[in-house]
Amino acid sequence: MNHIFFIGQVIGIFSISAILLFLLAKLVCRQPGIMQDGYGYAVLITGCDSGFGHQLARCLDQRGFVVFAGCLCPEGAGARSLQSLSSKNLRILKLDVTSDEDVKQAKRVVQENLPEKGLWAVVNNAGISDWAEIEWSTIKDFHNMVDINLFGCIRTSIAFLPLVRATKGRMVFMSSIFSFFNCLNMGAYSVSKRGLEAFADCLRVEMASFDVKVSIIQPGNFGQATNIVRMKTAYDIWEKLDDERKQSFNQHYIKLANEYFLSTCKSGFKNADLVINAMLHAVTSAKPKSRYLLVSTMDMCFFKLFPFLPTAVTDAVFTLSSMYTKRKQMLHAKSERRL
Repeated sequence: MNHIFFIGQVIGIFSISAILLFLLAKLVCRQPGIMQDGYGYAVLITGCDSGFGHQLARCLDQRGFVVFAGCLCPEGAGARSLQSLSSKNLRILKLDVTSDEDVKQAKRVVQENLPEKGLWAVVNNAGISDWAEIEWSTIKDFHNMVDINLFGCIRTSIAFLPLVRATKGRMVFMSSIFSFFNCLNMGAYSVSKRGLEAFADCLRVEMASFDVKVSIIQPGNFGQATNIVRMKTAYDIWEKLDDERKQSFNQHYIKLANEYFLSTCKSGFKNADLVINAMLHAVTSAKPKSRYLLVSTMDMCFFKLFPFLPTAVTDAVFTLSSMYTKRKQMLHAKSERRL
């Protein structure tokens, strides 16, 4: 009797183990695969003079992709450095994303030099950043920001989509947390990135019919890891204001705001690894994410919840900032004419 009971236990253990192993195998099979190498495929990346684009181009080159690295200044130090550090599979392209002619010429070069498997991905990385309160900005500032960050991506995407469709590849867009986080001083930048995400979201729905995956990268504070942040002084801002604005925004406040912004940039990520890994995943994974939110672990919960909070709550968040409190106290104070 004891022997029969023992044999029954053994059979039960083996049965349960077999079921668990089967479920584990199914789970492993469902995990998204990663393209081990890119041999035979090409990738186009815009904005490779420096920053994220520069680093991604090197990584994809090392993985065997033919890389078309779009650079605003193909004879500049960034492009020359990229070329010298890469294999013969990386090609520098002159590509100003605001220029129809540059995009057309880049497409001709890509089509004439495609490897056998075609163009696998377009990474819309080119962009600029600047900070200023809305009344410190001109319509030209907004136009320049949107022309590069939004229309540049649209222009490039429309041109190269037929090639990516043919390979059932990837479209990747460099956005920002400021696409949904309506922060003080980032009006023009937020407009450009919110528009970009609207475009990418619509494109993702349309491209699903062609098995093309569309991903959006949303970095947080990576100012130290790139040179995208434009440095300027309080004097630069003050001199740009007309007399009417100078009556409302005194120089002392502008100086304080400038110092606060620069200190905030210095508190962010010191390297771009988190962003580069996300971009690599978007390009090479069998199941890339629709969005990659890239912030610190501490900030992740806040930014995940932020888009779903009532407007009254999201606006109230800024009242917790000491800078916002000082701003309210200092505005409309008598302007100081000199720094």
